[in-house]
Amino acid sequence: MRVITVNVCGIRSAAEKGLFRWLRRQRADFICLQETRSQEHQLAGHDVRLAGFHRFFCDAERKGYAGVALYSRERPDRVVRGFGAREFDGEGRYLEVQVGALSVVSLYLPSGSAGPERQASKFRFLEAFTPHLARLRRRGRHYILSGDWNIAHRPIDLKNWRANQKNSGFLPEERAWMDRLFGPAGYVDAFREVRPEPELYTWWSNRGQARANNVGWRIDYQVVSASLAGKAQAARIYRESRFSDHAPLIMDYGL
Repeated sequence: MRVITVNVCGIRSAAEKGLFRWLRRQRADFICLQETRSQEHQLAGHDVRLAGFHRFFCDAERKGYAGVALYSRERPDRVVRGFGAREFDGEGRYLEVQVGALSVVSLYLPSGSAGPERQASKFRFLEAFTPHLARLRRRGRHYILSGDWNIAHRPIDLKNWRANQKNSGFLPEERAWMDRLFGPAGYVDAFREVRPEPELYTWWSNRGQARANNVGWRIDYQVVSASLAGKAQAARIYRESRFSDHAPLIMDYGL
């Protein structure tokens, strides 16, 4: 089973850059998109359809902001938009499809890089999302939470970690939250199960030659429930074409 996740930084812009032409060749079962920056009614005339897939959107109330999408080859038994936190559900950050005993989630955490107000919002998200993760664990389903988590967990996950310890995305509080996620909370960083090596990044700044020089961050994850630990078989980051400032993360599971 193949799951692809990518922050598109605008679904219409990524489509114009050939994202969906590329996706049609990838033999994916689920495709998770973040930061669509579009409401569904605005997509007419844009190349965002994938034959053989059921597509779902969770749009932000504010136009041109956030939003997630999910394409599923199987028709879901249920689709869930939002996780019960009003502040963030209105921003279109959580979309879950349930197929049998499996749930796949397209997830987009807030970025705090714009300043203290946005960082405070990010911390509120982490606080609100923690009990939701506990609820998911109690349900006993198999979960794959794919998306842009906007946090680099460890020094291996960004190039210049020493210089970024006071910057959003690598703050001690954020990294400690990830420690709990991959510790007591019972979830697994599926990518690191199969790709433990350094200098594997999914996002690069548009400034300078960050992408060309691979001065990046790994902030896009596929996080799985404990029941799927060890099921990841392969993972790669696609860098040959540029659809946004993020690269698609492709993972195969033995399910």
